[in-house]
Amino acid sequence: MGFFGRFAEIIDWYPKTMSQKERRLVNKIDWLVLTFSCIAYFTKNLDISALSSAYVSGMQEDLALWGNRFNYATSMYYVGYCLFQIPSNIVLTKLRAEYYLPAAEIAWGLFTLGTAFVKNYNQLMAMRFFIGLSATACYVGNAHIVNSWYTRQELGKRNAIYACVWPLGAMFSGYLQTAALEHLAGRGGLAGWRWLFIICTIITIPCAFIGVFFCPNVPDRCYSRWLTEEEKQMAVDRLLKDGFAKTRGLDRTLIKRIFGGWRIYVFFVLANAYWMTPYASTTPFTLWLQSKFRDDPVTINNLSTITYAANVASNLVCGFLSDIRQNRWELILLGGIFIFISNVILLIWNVTEGAKWFAFITLGVSNGATNLVIPWLAEIYSHDLEARSAAIAICNVGWVVVNLVVPLVAWPTVSAPRYIGGYIWSVIWSVIELMILPLPFILESRERKRGIDYRTQVLEEAGIVVVRDDSLEPEPEMGLVNDEKRISTEKGTGIKTTNSEVSE
Repeated sequence: MGFFGRFAEIIDWYPKTMSQKERRLVNKIDWLVLTFSCIAYFTKNLDISALSSAYVSGMQEDLALWGNRFNYATSMYYVGYCLFQIPSNIVLTKLRAEYYLPAAEIAWGLFTLGTAFVKNYNQLMAMRFFIGLSATACYVGNAHIVNSWYTRQELGKRNAIYACVWPLGAMFSGYLQTAALEHLAGRGGLAGWRWLFIICTIITIPCAFIGVFFCPNVPDRCYSRWLTEEEKQMAVDRLLKDGFAKTRGLDRTLIKRIFGGWRIYVFFVLANAYWMTPYASTTPFTLWLQSKFRDDPVTINNLSTITYAANVASNLVCGFLSDIRQNRWELILLGGIFIFISNVILLIWNVTEGAKWFAFITLGVSNGATNLVIPWLAEIYSHDLEARSAAIAICNVGWVVVNLVVPLVAWPTVSAPRYIGGYIWSVIWSVIELMILPLPFILESRERKRGIDYRTQVLEEAGIVVVRDDSLEPEPEMGLVNDEKRISTEKGTGIKTTNSEVSE
């Protein structure tokens, strides 16, 4: 085993019980799935974050974005983004992702280019709407692909890598705007902020074609030339052993499968509470910096990346640690506590400048824990691929609606940087998110007492005989916790599957 193999074991990139054959497969999956998903999500966030960078770098004056016009322009993106998100992810379970997702990326790249040449506020609003509409498929579509290839011991780390792309795109946008201001402002008669959108397009369009050649879709509908037929079957089999079902297809039962139980309602509230409460680490932080360095846009752009850098580091630590610890809830709880403390500090406001820096940066750090909601959701829906895809989209639509409405009501630009209404809102929801965190454990425990065990159902439907050790008391599943000792034998093969291969 070489250096990289040992390093991969140290960081638990591959479970120690994984065979060399399966490691080679997972390595291929990482390159195929994570490469395009991360690149696509990066270019989307680069294009979206460009608006905030442009706003503090001359766009406000050039397009007369006074009052709450910046909020309206931001919200118009979310109007377009919200409209087609759920249908898009449902349709994605039938279409070939390697064509559908890149086509969407090309479309939003072209609308981003159009933003570079808008002349007034109305034209900006139109461009933002169509960017949102065409970007609908990106995050939720690629999140569906990422969460369809990996086992429970792998999901946290891969989702962490994917989640890092959002803050990296926002950070890079700030650095890109700095470069545009310093080197391109005035070139061709265009302001530096206009060049930012042009550069974003130049990056976005070529990246879309990577998906055509490398995106492998989902395991049981994979047409990738980069995987052998044996590897494709192995990808399906290892997921089945871990309780992840194959596609069930789209039919009339889908609505009941999505809305007929507690999962979608609990995770809709849980996810959106945790995603909403660190909001102050984004635009409010940037506008606080603007109030301090009003005549220095370069400093504003550079310092505004601090919370995003904290987010990146936290994503990686939380993702890897949640896989090692074999649960998601501990770190989500810890993140929720820090979110509450930080929002209370900012609500008080009359504190030292150091305390404000601590609160803003801590909110950025806490974002890493909130992103664990997605792998937890994937595990909760492991028995139903189509319902899982729809659930990811539904939860994200909630976040979109929150970002459409809440900034206008609680975070109006004219209230910057104090935002007393915004911080009251965040403190209230910081308490709510901590109160509802135990609900998934309680409700799943009740299901098990009634004899409902979706994971066992998936194993049995796949022809894997599950033998239980009833001498052990089952424990409630806390995101990713072993609930019982199992020994299973794959039907027709005689190959025994050890507890480490099938336990959560």
